[in-house]
Amino acid sequence: MAQEFRILLVDDKRLVLDFLVAALEQAGYSVTSTTSGKQALRLLDQQRFDLLIADLNMPEMDGFDLLKKTHASLKVLVISGWMDGVLLPAAKALGAVDALKKPISAAALVQKVAEILA
Repeated sequence: MAQEFRILLVDDKRLVLDFLVAALEQAGYSVTSTTSGKQALRLLDQQRFDLLIADLNMPEMDGFDLLKKTHASLKVLVISGWMDGVLLPAAKALGAVDALKKPISAAALVQKVAEILA
C-alpha cells in the first residue's frame, strides 16, 4: 500500500513542489518536502526514506551533487525541465533509477513512483 512508503521530494520551486506533494499525498504516499538540497541531506541523515525525488537544476546544491552524497541503496528519481540526451545518462551514472521531464502530470508522477517502489 502506498502509505507504507516514505518519499523525500526536493525542488527549489515552491509551486512545483506543492503540486508534486499534493499529487503524491492524494495517491496515499507519506511525503516530506524541501526546497533545498542541503536540507534534503539533513533530512536523509535523520529519517528513513524509500524514495528521493530530486530536481536536477537547483541553486546551492543541485540534484547531481545530491545524488553523489546519497546512500547507494536509496532509490532516486530525478526531475528536470532540461532532460536532454546528456542529463539522464549522467544522473543514472550517479545512481538515479529513472527521470521525468518537467512539466510533469500528476498521473505520470504517481505511475512512475508506483513502478519504482513496486
